[in-house]
Amino acid sequence: MAKPSRSSRNLTYVALLRGINVGGHKIIKMDQLRKAFEAIGLQDVKTYVQSGNLVFKAPPQTREALCRRLEKEILAEFRMSVPVIVRTAEEIAKTLQSNPFLQEKGIDTSKLHVTFLSRLPEQAAVRTLDAIASAPDRFQCLGQEIYLCCPNGFGGTKLSINVFERLLSVGATTRNWNTLTRLHQISLL
Repeated sequence: MAKPSRSSRNLTYVALLRGINVGGHKIIKMDQLRKAFEAIGLQDVKTYVQSGNLVFKAPPQTREALCRRLEKEILAEFRMSVPVIVRTAEEIAKTLQSNPFLQEKGIDTSKLHVTFLSRLPEQAAVRTLDAIASAPDRFQCLGQEIYLCCPNGFGGTKLSINVFERLLSVGATTRNWNTLTRLHQISLL
């Protein structure tokens, strides 16, 4: 029997970089980022839009170890500290399926976002989120994701990444629903 190829043992991951190419700060060209990640042995590296979304294959490892590895490479290659949050392609698919707002009749998916947390927050910290006066925006924290519905758009919401990071004491980054859907599609290729 033939030995399985190395790539068949790899998992597909999605890396979400926080705060690059936003407002002229922390500029990283996606082709350079892709090449840097390929140079450290990641395979089939694909980028999506300029805001730091990557899909790649790598041997199974903890998300924390992979985040540290990617952050270290970005620091070495681009001389900037950039927080990275990683999920497997399977976890991204589960995130898409688990959005509680999708069960609402007539929901506009262009108003949906997901904030990914770097680790599971303490339950006491999650309860402090209830004190945020965020209407008309709504949110629900499920595990390491916060699902957001922002009828007037994410740009003016009080449910910002900085608020979540401060109240939950975890790193975070947010993606809109269309980006997540596209990242999932790319991860299936």
